[in-house]
Amino acid sequence: MRQVIIYPGEDGFWVAECPSLPGCVSQGESRETAITNIREAITGYVLALQDDGLAVPEDIAMPS
Repeated sequence: MRQVIIYPGEDGFWVAECPSLPGCVSQGESRETAITNIREAITGYVLALQDDGLAVPEDIAMPS
């Protein structure tokens, strides 16, 4: 499980980012769709790193 930031985008879509995976960003017409899409993006990102023999970054904990 990784931290995800979700916020409204300028085009009416919801944007979802995973800070611990640079460039791992997705969006959706609703918050729920954005969450589903970023989960898929995270899975693909991690699999691509593993396929390339690269280290998978640890999740970044945000201060509470």
